[in-house]
Amino acid sequence: MIRKEQRQFEILSSLAKLDYLTRSQIQTLHKLGSNRNASRVMSELSDYVSYFRDNQHVYYLNKEGRELVGCTKVRKRTIQARHYIMRNSLYIAFGCPASWESEMRLEIPKQVKVVCDALFKVGDRYNIVEIDHTQKMSVNKVKMNKYRKLIDLGAFSKSPKFVWMTTTEYRRKQIEKICEGLVFQVFTAQDFL
Repeated sequence: MIRKEQRQFEILSSLAKLDYLTRSQIQTLHKLGSNRNASRVMSELSDYVSYFRDNQHVYYLNKEGRELVGCTKVRKRTIQARHYIMRNSLYIAFGCPASWESEMRLEIPKQVKVVCDALFKVGDRYNIVEIDHTQKMSVNKVKMNKYRKLIDLGAFSKSPKFVWMTTTEYRRKQIEKICEGLVFQVFTAQDFL
């Protein structure tokens, strides 16, 4: 029984950290095995989580779940959940880095500031995660120019790697173009299906 409660608390803690998770992401993160088993485990957590359907169940903490794990972020059903799900796919793909921080502000005061979707370190290099879900490409260009300015001003000891996820091959090509001259990797959401 204690092991079951520990697993449940770990799942709720993952939701507190990552905001929204699909059933298959929870399955992968917590090694739940079959779809049927994952659905059973999540139904046992129904007092602490809410969900909506977007191709599959997407879970987030409800009031009771937030209170149990000490989470202050209130999440509701929203179209923006796909943004979080895409980001979480990268988190899982990169092996759930311990250094992963979501929504990080990078700045040199009075010169430039930018909020990245996530930041993590591999060795001595920062990896900056950007999710292009419904963003206008002009906004992505402005953001990349801010990153270039941070690099030029010496904000990083080693030039960071930019890890993007977008929705289509066409957008992938556009992002590759705005990242020219930098270390980068661009995925589409279909790469993780």
